[in-house]
Amino acid sequence: MPTPPSSDTIATDAVQLTPRPWVGLGVTALGAPLLVLAWPAALVVSLFGLFLLLQTALLRLRFDADALVVLRGSTEIRRFPYSSWISWRLFWPAVPVIFYFRETNSIHLLPMLFDARALEQQLRLRVGPNGTNSTAA
Repeated sequence: MPTPPSSDTIATDAVQLTPRPWVGLGVTALGAPLLVLAWPAALVVSLFGLFLLLQTALLRLRFDADALVVLRGSTEIRRFPYSSWISWRLFWPAVPVIFYFRETNSIHLLPMLFDARALEQQLRLRVGPNGTNSTAA
């Protein structure tokens, strides 16, 4: 019987999150009722929703052994080393919409364009509960 991977092995394996279009679709759908109130507002909200859908199709998050990596297709755009993370949070956990994390020198807010459960699982494994360093917690 094969042995399950240890948490050390899981933490060193690269994991890429599955994209989820729900936030982009939800924002785009919010534009329709706004047509009754004001078409310019409906247009802005719908275009923002379409932008989020485009980002869902293009962007990927990958958890490497030492950093969260943002990819556009297969091209690395940005790397966020776990060692510089101070805290993280998923806003509205029942319906996750925004992913927040803070590094030593900056704050980041990202729309939830990815599988929220997998994101939270990887964050707890690699960064620690709510951003505390897992080796110090």
